[in-house]
Amino acid sequence: MSNTIIEDNIKTIAEGINDIFPIFNKITAELAIVAMKVGCPDYMVKPIAQQDTSEQVSKDNEPIAENEQPLEPLSTEHLKYPEVFKEIITRDEKMMRIFYFVEKFAAAGNSVLIWGESGVGKELIARAIHEISPRKNKPFVAVNAGVFANELFASEFFGHARGSFTGASADKKGFIEEAQGGTLFLDEIGELGLPIQVKLLRVLQEEEFYRLGSTRNIKADVRIIAATNKNLFDEIKRGNFRKDLFFRLNINSINLPPLRERQADIPLLANHFLSKYSAGYDKKIEKISASVMNLLKGYGFPGNVRELMNIINSAVIVESGSELQKKSLPGYFLEKARLRVDTQRTGPLPSLLELEKEHIKKVLEHTKNNKTQAARILGISRVNLIARIKKYG
Repeated sequence: MSNTIIEDNIKTIAEGINDIFPIFNKITAELAIVAMKVGCPDYMVKPIAQQDTSEQVSKDNEPIAENEQPLEPLSTEHLKYPEVFKEIITRDEKMMRIFYFVEKFAAAGNSVLIWGESGVGKELIARAIHEISPRKNKPFVAVNAGVFANELFASEFFGHARGSFTGASADKKGFIEEAQGGTLFLDEIGELGLPIQVKLLRVLQEEEFYRLGSTRNIKADVRIIAATNKNLFDEIKRGNFRKDLFFRLNINSINLPPLRERQADIPLLANHFLSKYSAGYDKKIEKISASVMNLLKGYGFPGNVRELMNIINSAVIVESGSELQKKSLPGYFLEKARLRVDTQRTGPLPSLLELEKEHIKKVLEHTKNNKTQAARILGISRVNLIARIKKYG
């Protein structure tokens, strides 16, 4: 039963009650609540005044702005350290709650594990933690663990002693020593091999380490913030990640939402990047066209904020006018956006029977219901065609 029929039935019952028992005239509000609960978008009280109808029609037909101006970022003034979040442009409530926890975790000094897809801004959150913490005046060293081979990472991470391997002509500090007193941010921690995980666990447990080729232990005064785009629970089940290391890193945990779950941030960020790169390339591109903004808002952004930034950067370089146009967007993005739109328009793919039925119908329309001619076009006998017409009704 449709919402309109339900609404009409509710109103009919109400009118009948009001005719018999005038005392029930106040039932309108209660019925309105019931109507809204079953899905009616709005209601009107009878008798309907002329002003009421005009206001309702005006509301229903209110035009949508072709290129709405994005809302301002949510204020961070309620936070204790709003200045550290200035690089994170958002008006998403989930992100605001994350900022609150960042402030709490920063002061504690524990290891932090940041979860999130590539490009969501994990390093920005790590930097915010460092800048709030008591270690803020010491180094912040960011390392992408995924770009090093495990053998090379051991040398880079712990450093090496002179003569420890061919080409090691001098002692070299590793990432831990570079970050002494401060924060070491290890991105893509899930890429580390098991032998390196064992050594990292020792650093966290014993707060000491050895340079490659050295027997002298060095005290490690460093806070580890790790980040991953992998599901570490699955990696533990597969035997690819140590459970004891996971629990050492995951004392405090932050989960960053992907950009597709922050729809209001897309136009906000797009315009922010437009201003940034227009100024950087000395261009006067004042706004983003409605067609471009619609494509951006309908896209899934597998690369998240970083991908949006790169798209706008590339488009600003190409654009020659005062408005960012569709023709300036990267080709790969336009192709993906087109495929997405086509899929949405098409909906579920039809079965072979549905396709056959639809094709027979079109051929019969073309031949003006001449079955002999239609059968010839379809490549089947007239008897076969008549049987299928009956089959499909």
